[in-house]
Amino acid sequence: MRFDVLVALILFCFVSSVTPGPNNLMLMTSGVNFGVRRTLPHLMGVILGFALMVALIGLGLDALFRLVPQLLPIMRYAGAAYMLWLAWKIANSGPAHELAGRARPLGFLGAAAFQWVNPKAWVIAISALSTYAISPNYLVSVAAVSLSYLVVCLPGAGVWVLFGSAMRKALRDPLRVRLFNLAMAALLAASIVTVLTD
Repeated sequence: MRFDVLVALILFCFVSSVTPGPNNLMLMTSGVNFGVRRTLPHLMGVILGFALMVALIGLGLDALFRLVPQLLPIMRYAGAAYMLWLAWKIANSGPAHELAGRARPLGFLGAAAFQWVNPKAWVIAISALSTYAISPNYLVSVAAVSLSYLVVCLPGAGVWVLFGSAMRKALRDPLRVRLFNLAMAALLAASIVTVLTD
């Protein structure tokens, strides 16, 4: 892959990983409710899960969806239902001190699996592969796209965890955290409108 293409790919990876979406909203909310250390498995699940998803799509898993097109709508609606359930959980969670001991952040495997039902993840993965994995050496290009996401998603998505954690003190008041959680739940639910109307 040429250097200028690699730079463009890295910029694309950073912008797509730092912009708001279901992953980043959930990471910020987890940062508020659980702090950075307890949110790290969630963050690593997003990063590694998405990089693996990009690699598998690039290596031909998308052919399965072309072969069995009924799988895609099933995944779309299952993903929408799962995101609504997550929004409900966020809306009904309390202040961080109330969560101690009785609630857990989304874990590594849950976050990694979430990538497969996250509509933004699919759009980004397919866009990145169709734009940057077009060199004569396709496998090397797929590996470059996947590895770029593996490296660049850490600061891109990690900043949302840090931002959420920084807001913990401001959101110690039960009313403020309730309003924050309701707002995050509403944004997460709103992010699936395109899934249901597409």
